[in-house]
Amino acid sequence: MVAKSRKQTGKSPATQADRDRSPLVSPPGKSAGRRPGREGKASSGSHPNGLSGIGHKLGLTPSVRLGITLLLAALTGYLHWYHLSQLFENDRHFSHLSNLEKEMAFRTEMGLYYSYYKTIIEAPSFLDGLHMVMNDRLTEYPLVINTLKRFNLYPEVVLASWYRMYTGVMGYFGIPTKMCWSINRGEGLSSVDSCEGMGDPAYFYVACVFLLNGVMMSLFFIYGAYLSGSRLGGIVTTMCFFFNHGESTRVMWTPPLRESFAYPFLVLQMLLLTYILRTRIPSRTAMVALGISNLCFMLPWQFAQFVLLTQVASLFASYILGYLGAAKMQSILVTHMITLGVCFVLMFGNSMLLTSFYASSLVSIWAIIALRDRFTQVFRPGIVIWVMQGVAWVVSTVLLKSMLSTVFGASDDAHISGLIKSKFTSYKDFHTLMYTCAAEFDFMELETPVRYLKTLLLPINMLVVALIAGRTIQDIFRFLRDGGKASGKNEDADEAAGSEIAAKGELVYHSLQLVAFAVLAILIMRLKLFLTPHMCIMASLICSKQLFGWIGEKFKHQIVVFAVMAVMAVQGVANLQAQWAIIGEFSNLPQEELLDWIQDNTRPNSVFAGAMPTMASVKLSAGRPIVNHPHYEDAGLRERTKLVYSMYSRMSGETVKKNLMKLGVDFFVLEDSWCTRRTRPGCSMPEIWDIEDPQNVGKAPLCSHMSRNSRPHFTTVFSNDIYKVLKVPKATKDLR
Repeated sequence: MVAKSRKQTGKSPATQADRDRSPLVSPPGKSAGRRPGREGKASSGSHPNGLSGIGHKLGLTPSVRLGITLLLAALTGYLHWYHLSQLFENDRHFSHLSNLEKEMAFRTEMGLYYSYYKTIIEAPSFLDGLHMVMNDRLTEYPLVINTLKRFNLYPEVVLASWYRMYTGVMGYFGIPTKMCWSINRGEGLSSVDSCEGMGDPAYFYVACVFLLNGVMMSLFFIYGAYLSGSRLGGIVTTMCFFFNHGESTRVMWTPPLRESFAYPFLVLQMLLLTYILRTRIPSRTAMVALGISNLCFMLPWQFAQFVLLTQVASLFASYILGYLGAAKMQSILVTHMITLGVCFVLMFGNSMLLTSFYASSLVSIWAIIALRDRFTQVFRPGIVIWVMQGVAWVVSTVLLKSMLSTVFGASDDAHISGLIKSKFTSYKDFHTLMYTCAAEFDFMELETPVRYLKTLLLPINMLVVALIAGRTIQDIFRFLRDGGKASGKNEDADEAAGSEIAAKGELVYHSLQLVAFAVLAILIMRLKLFLTPHMCIMASLICSKQLFGWIGEKFKHQIVVFAVMAVMAVQGVANLQAQWAIIGEFSNLPQEELLDWIQDNTRPNSVFAGAMPTMASVKLSAGRPIVNHPHYEDAGLRERTKLVYSMYSRMSGETVKKNLMKLGVDFFVLEDSWCTRRTRPGCSMPEIWDIEDPQNVGKAPLCSHMSRNSRPHFTTVFSNDIYKVLKVPKATKDLR
């Protein structure tokens, strides 16, 4: 290939005295009384709300210092954007690919999401494109579905509108937006036209994703600095993220996935939540900002509800232990409820939102807090009332979720329950095996904590959590010893006004959230994208005077931090060099031949079925109707896919033909690799089918027969080294 090198071009928050009263800076065994001297001195001043409050916490009272912090945040954001862009280009040589190759590079569900962006930008007008995706006839033939409701496509809608506006304005002023050239692919292959620049739809799409994740890194710096109270904490956070980049994100390999759009808003949401927890009486503006960031996190990603469930559970645990006042907890719950309601409306009444454990948990916790006086009357203060509140939350959440699912007749998230059940028991069925046989849905691999260990991320987090846990346990014993008289909760929810315990509530919450993310990551490896970044955030606390003030004066503390970062860098730099060494070039000639054949030899209304990843490419690049696709979260789609995948079972050819006839399929795309691929014992498609179809165990898979001779049930109309297209007999049409 021709080489080319181009540069792309409320009220007042907690006072310092409140923080100094925290047990985190008190010697073990000290009473809850205020210490004279240091505390009296610190209590002489308090900092105002908003940016100036953050500036005070960071030690940035002069505007120049605040400007330096923001400049450092912008620099880290730029470095992350550049890092992502280069890794993506190095891996695929994206700038040299034709439009078709760029589309093929978006495999499986990435291609499905991108196809709707393509639909909107190619439509006569934006509203026409929006109508097409809201009345889609291609994705689940013959059904007409609202894909905006089903697939969380707001990112594609927004990016398509921006692209249309950008190209429209640039075209009006006659400003070129892209540069195109002919690429000689060699090896007897035809040359292709390749375009680069923001005027190219695929280039615009990935550039926006990488810019958003660059902004995320800026937020990470601010988050780490704010949590630790030191700009050095922000530097530690960003360094940890870069040193563990392969464990922290996969946006550089999979830009269109929902997490690429949603996770940056979770970082913003958790930063705002930290500010609210630190503030005595949060302003309405802060709560509105929390709600908006919540909404922006939920709209792009169907799995956001599970993350927010862990957040609400962590906050509730903080409330139970006395680190979060009732009024503030209820304010946060109301914000979540309002956000959930708005999201439900914007998602056109997607029932998965209201029937989720997250929605039920919000109601359950609200009721428990509202009935807190009853709990106090019935149970003695201490461990008993804590346990009973926890039990009440679990039981009421499960019962309410079951009731709502029955009322709404929702079963779309039934596979989640099956997936969780399979983690703790020997339970398995077709749908759970479709998940658990994929490495990203398996348990966390042992190599992951080893990699954390080598970059010191795991030891640092263990030390930080141990310090917080140790002093929290001291608080609990002190509380129990005093008979529950120093709980730190009161009717006014002013947890920072009179209690030294509540002053460290934000750290207790972050520790609990870390534990929740760790549990998720251990159960489902894919979810380590939440664990690793949060570990980076927690690592910033090695710069916290609250936790590590015992090291000594500021200069000595900083020397220790720099020494730790130097040790981290040994393996961290090696990890970065390994990423930079990834040099590849995307090419998939067999699939290109398949898509070209479909374009040239089938009618625009010909219906296709096959492996989910391939069907996404057929819809995206050939524009043909398909009956199944990679978005596996819908109950109806799961059953359709099961019928399609009967081709890889041991059933008779006649049975499989009837299944395809039932779906109205014209062509089936057969892939031999799906017949023989086996990630581990019990995970080949025929073995998965053996669970559902035990009466045919021992027979040869139908797909192996079809790869040799498709007659008499089907007719082979196209084949190459990877793909074989089987035509379903014409009689199928008569049975539709």
